[in-house]
Amino acid sequence: MEILRFGPGHRHLGGPPGTQNVEGTVIMSDDRAIVSELAFGRYGMVVPHENPDNTALFVVISGAGWVQVGDERARINHGEAVVWPPAIPHGAYTDGTEMRAIVVELTGADGRTIEGIAHASITEATDSGAAGDSADTSTTPPPSPAQGTLAERKVTRDEYDSSEGEPW
Repeated sequence: MEILRFGPGHRHLGGPPGTQNVEGTVIMSDDRAIVSELAFGRYGMVVPHENPDNTALFVVISGAGWVQVGDERARINHGEAVVWPPAIPHGAYTDGTEMRAIVVELTGADGRTIEGIAHASITEATDSGAAGDSADTSTTPPPSPAQGTLAERKVTRDEYDSSEGEPW
């Protein structure tokens, strides 16, 4: 068993050019995914940037800040996450608060790669007779790539519904 360490004492400065007051560490990396922890200080910022091939999940585990996908910006709190799709500018920042996040980046997991894997699996299953019927899948259109947007959220503490879980 390998214990992977992150957090205070394991972080270093880094990020895309222009990143300010953000420390992080890679927790795990292989050919499928990169998992990192990011610690945003007050007024920390990962400048908007894009990754042409990778889809990422930005999960806030403590604190709060702001996230951006394309031209859309929204407040994000601990217990919330946003998907950063490939080839769309995305970033995050804080405005006087601190924030910690786990980023799970799926390497090469954009719509084109997923489409290729799905199509190959369907073709292989049909060719081997494992699909259950002999329907022709060659005319089945490929799936559309996923589109990322920010989820709608309540704006103020007064609008918080205590039946939804922990208060923010």
